[in-house]
Amino acid sequence: MSALLEFEDFRYRYPDGTPALNGLTCAINEGETVGFVGPNGAGKTTALLSACGLLEGEGTVRVRGASLNRKTSRELGQEIGFVFQNPDDQLFMPTVYEDIAFGPKNMGYSKAETTRIVTQALHTVELEGYEHKSSHHLSTGEQKRVSLACVLAMKPDVLILDEPSSNLDPHARRQLIKLIQTMDRTTVIAGHDLEMILELCDRVVILNHGRIVADDLPEVLFRDAELMYSNLLEVPYSLKNSPK
Repeated sequence: MSALLEFEDFRYRYPDGTPALNGLTCAINEGETVGFVGPNGAGKTTALLSACGLLEGEGTVRVRGASLNRKTSRELGQEIGFVFQNPDDQLFMPTVYEDIAFGPKNMGYSKAETTRIVTQALHTVELEGYEHKSSHHLSTGEQKRVSLACVLAMKPDVLILDEPSSNLDPHARRQLIKLIQTMDRTTVIAGHDLEMILELCDRVVILNHGRIVADDLPEVLFRDAELMYSNLLEVPYSLKNSPK
């Protein structure tokens, strides 16, 4: 496997000087689904926003070996698709069609091609026929799927999901997990839903205080109660009484 997304000694400070990432070094390989977990303030979302050029820190972020910076962020950033935790941060147009079409239109696609892309994206997230609905009148689960469709319409190589299951009821959560399982692309998921991470991810990175504490298979890390508790995490219920 080749590294598709890399951090090398990457550091980021908030505007008030508080450090958020302290020398993050990590490689995401093509085809992997990787979970970033850790307590609040560990640096998960900061790392993922930096991966698509939305935050600029010190050190290096590479996409397919090319450094991501101000000069390259427009081109390389299109290879990284970011789905925000809160759909209101992603959906701002009057209709679902216009939300999903916004990216393809700005990439220069024709009206006919844009319509084809929107139709395909809605099919992928199982929301056919929603083109003329208002995104803001949908359920949270539907809004999250529209947000995912907006990103898929841009055809990114890497799909980044920030807390995808937050505020979802059990049925909507299960729908979203099934959808993510069908995504045939490199995926990075940040979240507190460790059962979801366990189900979806090939590999897990535990962050705390802006540093990587551990990087291994989900079951290996999540079964280590001492490691989990020391990083303010809980052993997933499904692993507590299951045989090793």
